[in-house]
Amino acid sequence: MSEAERGLRLMAVHAHPDDESSKGAATLAKYAADGVRVLVVSCTGGERGDILNKSFKLGDEPLAEVRRREMAEAARILGVEHAWLGFEDSGYHEGPPDTWDLPSGSFAALDPQPETEALVALMRDFRPHVVITYDEEGGYPHPDHIRTHVISVAAFDAAADPDMFPGAGDAWQPLKLYYHGGFSLRRLEAIDEAMLAHNGTSPFKAWIDRMRATGRPDRSEKITTRIEVTDFLDVRDAALKAHATQIDPNDGHWFAIPHEVEAAVWGTDDYELVRSLVDSPAPEDDLFAGIRERVNAT
Repeated sequence: MSEAERGLRLMAVHAHPDDESSKGAATLAKYAADGVRVLVVSCTGGERGDILNKSFKLGDEPLAEVRRREMAEAARILGVEHAWLGFEDSGYHEGPPDTWDLPSGSFAALDPQPETEALVALMRDFRPHVVITYDEEGGYPHPDHIRTHVISVAAFDAAADPDMFPGAGDAWQPLKLYYHGGFSLRRLEAIDEAMLAHNGTSPFKAWIDRMRATGRPDRSEKITTRIEVTDFLDVRDAALKAHATQIDPNDGHWFAIPHEVEAAVWGTDDYELVRSLVDSPAPEDDLFAGIRERVNAT
């Protein structure tokens, strides 16, 4: 019996198109290839994002339309389904959150209740067993990433409560909630050390220095779940490259690490299990640990 016949479902909630490809893409591709239904939710359209690939020429087409097309191609490459939550990008903001001047009507400036209701409606329709999102700092302090965390955690609980948002469909209880843990300082340091041993250079020094300078604690100790993804690194890279406005294919930040080096040093996508309604002792090597048995028994 395939995973599709068993009906396992995974929802990954992201802030912008391209986040799904830079955070856990190999995991999504792996589960999709195994027959699990995977739905990526993009909370915003990335309308206020910068063109980070300096070689990309936008032309006359609105950036929002280009990014929609890029997202469709990335979803095709990963083998996943995709849904837009329908809110506007808030743009990137430096400094403490209380100094941010958020655009009126943008995702992070709105009341989170209607945003939560929109996500609850998607959860009740798709009926995921597993939900992945960002930690309380958004992975890094982007207003849309933080708001994505807020509504994902709220929707995980509200989706199961028939008295919450009764017009958003029949109640459904997801069974596990995870935070991404891929950009841990420990992981970057390990790959940096391996690259220096491999060829004497590494693209990660500046990134590591920035992470250390923030003073934020490294969440490495919170990792509960490591998914082996070495067979899907090519798919991850192809999905990243589909976001041509954001990703320069010649950028060593993303693509300078030979896959054999990455696989030998850190061949997993890492996650923090923060909510579980099933028995699944850590450490885990499967996001559906404790769930497969329950779904198979029904």
